[in-house]
Amino acid sequence: MPPREYNTAEEVEALHKDEQFDMRFPSYLGFWKRSVPGLDEEPRFDMYDEPHLKRKKQILKDHPEIEDLYGYDTNTVWITLATVCAQVGLAYLFGRVLTDWHWTMVLVAYTIGGSFSTQIGIIFHEFTHNLCAATSLQNRWVGNLGNIPMMIPLAQSFRRYHLEHHTYQGVYGYDPDLPLEWEIRLIANDPIKKFFWLIIYGVMYLGRGLAQQKQLSRWELYNWAWTLVCDLAIYNLCGARGMLYLAISVLLGFGLHPGAAHFIQEHYTFRDGQETYSYYGSGNYFWLNIGYHNEHHDFPLVPWTKLPEIKRIAPEYYDHLAYHTSWCAVLYMFVTSSLLAPQSRVVRTLDAHRYARKNLRVPDQDEIKALTSVKAEFAKRMKKAVELSMEKARARKIANA
Repeated sequence: MPPREYNTAEEVEALHKDEQFDMRFPSYLGFWKRSVPGLDEEPRFDMYDEPHLKRKKQILKDHPEIEDLYGYDTNTVWITLATVCAQVGLAYLFGRVLTDWHWTMVLVAYTIGGSFSTQIGIIFHEFTHNLCAATSLQNRWVGNLGNIPMMIPLAQSFRRYHLEHHTYQGVYGYDPDLPLEWEIRLIANDPIKKFFWLIIYGVMYLGRGLAQQKQLSRWELYNWAWTLVCDLAIYNLCGARGMLYLAISVLLGFGLHPGAAHFIQEHYTFRDGQETYSYYGSGNYFWLNIGYHNEHHDFPLVPWTKLPEIKRIAPEYYDHLAYHTSWCAVLYMFVTSSLLAPQSRVVRTLDAHRYARKNLRVPDQDEIKALTSVKAEFAKRMKKAVELSMEKARARKIANA
């Protein structure tokens, strides 16, 4: 179900008819208020495009030296090789040696295997943006290498859908990271349902891609063939029990696990106007700086080893943004807080995204100085319009109850 307000191109154009510049400058935080479970029944609607491309342009006007950070880091290849070998080694240990250590296997699958599985997911993220090696072909094979202990063909499909997430962040029907309508309705704001939803979050993540019903690409077919061969080899080496260890590792690792909490941290709305959040905690040391998510979305061509440098170079663009310091706290808040649920996202229509991207440009420094005096009044007017729209939606919900 698309957002009910401002769906058509004509309505979007009418909203922005007096705008020449994107008045969210320089931080590109939105004018919207987050969706509140119980009061609202949908994610919050935004009438602008996703903020990161424009914030990138704004930052580069002040800090062009950030472009020097673009490139790749081949250390990720060695990390991939080490992680795969360690995980397959554990599968062999439990499959052929410690064959009666049942609960120990489950515990290790959660703590160590789950951590390795989520790290491989982050390696998928790096190869998707061609940040592991010099060529796209080399990066594709880094992804296939990482896929060996994952049991199912994930790497190339993740690449396809994650790039769409960057292009269409928050665009209803196009961003595969958004919860599906039935997820929002079914889970609602029930803490128990939220808890179990997080446990199967990895499965749901796959389901959103499948829901788009796209034909498999050539590289996805290669990934399927590669995975079948690797699974047969692992079965011969580690046995069925070894494969069970790997399957448990993937399921638990992408569920209620600190290494998977970044899925909630990244785009679930904890503050009005901000749709992307970074994490600055110790987990970044093991999980390849995946927490630096605002920095990554602003500059997706920067490898993980250099993401902290972006924040150091341009602190005026990041220090004021809300951020997290504990992934465990993120999971706890999501389950227990009545202000957080699967609907706690920002969505936009494709018309709104395209119009704002095309017609509302990033101002230069002289234009910013001229616009600063009118921005406060503009923001006040926009927030008032948002509040009116929000109250209408809430009244409609009560009337339909």
